[in-house]
Amino acid sequence: MNKIDLLTGFVIGILASILGSYLFITFFTEFDFIKGIYAMKSEDKLGKIITLGSILDLVAFGILLKLNKELMARGVVLAVIIMTLISIFI
Repeated sequence: MNKIDLLTGFVIGILASILGSYLFITFFTEFDFIKGIYAMKSEDKLGKIITLGSILDLVAFGILLKLNKELMARGVVLAVIIMTLISIFI
């Protein structure tokens, strides 16, 4: 059961990052999501977009800690680490 909670937190973290990136691109640029990803990748700003999208992971982390779901919160932290490594190598 512990691995399931960790995996659930990881999925929550990845989805929160994608949602945050989507919201940033949609509201603060003139592109839609897919064209915005391609445009930011061509300008070498995709890592910054992923970083801004990870702000929602902080919210998810705080909510999970308030609900005493420590293993799920660890999964969110793991998702942030993985997203950081992805943004470094992109």
